[in-house]
Amino acid sequence: MYRQSINGITRLLLVGMVLYGGLLLYLYVNQHNILYLPDYPTRQVRSTPALIGLDFEPVTLTAADGVRLNGWFIPAEAQRATLLFFHGNAGNISHRLDSLRRFHQLGLSVLIIDYRGYGDSEGEPSEAGIYQDADAAWRYLTETREIPAGEILLLGRSFGGAVAAYLASQHAALGVVLESTFTSAPEMAAELYPWLPARWLTRFSYDTRSRLADIQMPLMVIHSRGDEIIPFSQGSALYEAANEPKQFLELNGSHNDGLMINADRYRQALNNFISVCLAQREH
Repeated sequence: MYRQSINGITRLLLVGMVLYGGLLLYLYVNQHNILYLPDYPTRQVRSTPALIGLDFEPVTLTAADGVRLNGWFIPAEAQRATLLFFHGNAGNISHRLDSLRRFHQLGLSVLIIDYRGYGDSEGEPSEAGIYQDADAAWRYLTETREIPAGEILLLGRSFGGAVAAYLASQHAALGVVLESTFTSAPEMAAELYPWLPARWLTRFSYDTRSRLADIQMPLMVIHSRGDEIIPFSQGSALYEAANEPKQFLELNGSHNDGLMINADRYRQALNNFISVCLAQREH
């Protein structure tokens, strides 16, 4: 009887180990689909800035590896600066019309692009590829449109913050804003899956925090204490790691509704940050 109990426990442990190993293998193989969500809620670009009364120019960019990217350039009449906007990991540029309206109201011309594999852009997402997409957007503004680097503000939301931080570490822009952004992909994975060795399974880096040492321009971190996806502690860690001059805007609300709940505070804080960037540029 005792031996049968031991054998039963052993079998249960073996089954548990097999299931656990299978889960680890699944997460390792499928993490590409876990991170990139171009089809949520849809990959189709169903609307344009014209829907909210904004003039825009369709933009087609070509990354260094030949992948063609889709985007929009929305000019502002009384332009204070040009914003290069990197959106989050779900959906496409047509799901960011509310943001484009806010930026336009602040006197910003905006370039927004879809990463490879998103919206009407070609290719499949990858970390190296998305950095090439950011480089292509920068070249479009500085070379094709001949906008001085000192007149370009970088803004990345959520996953896009890692992309904006990459670009800010490569070029001296007007300033950079990181909204609801994680410190790195491995640290984010560890937060989401604390019962797994997620940090060591993660094949992506997106190391936003390590980029900050190379960023020598005004920086603003925006994060909600109620963010249920990317912990507030990661936004705080980014702020602590950043060089001066820097600002922190604390919001309330969830990851996706914080900007809507705090619309006035967000607009005022971003307006003030733009003024600070412009004033520092003059000096």
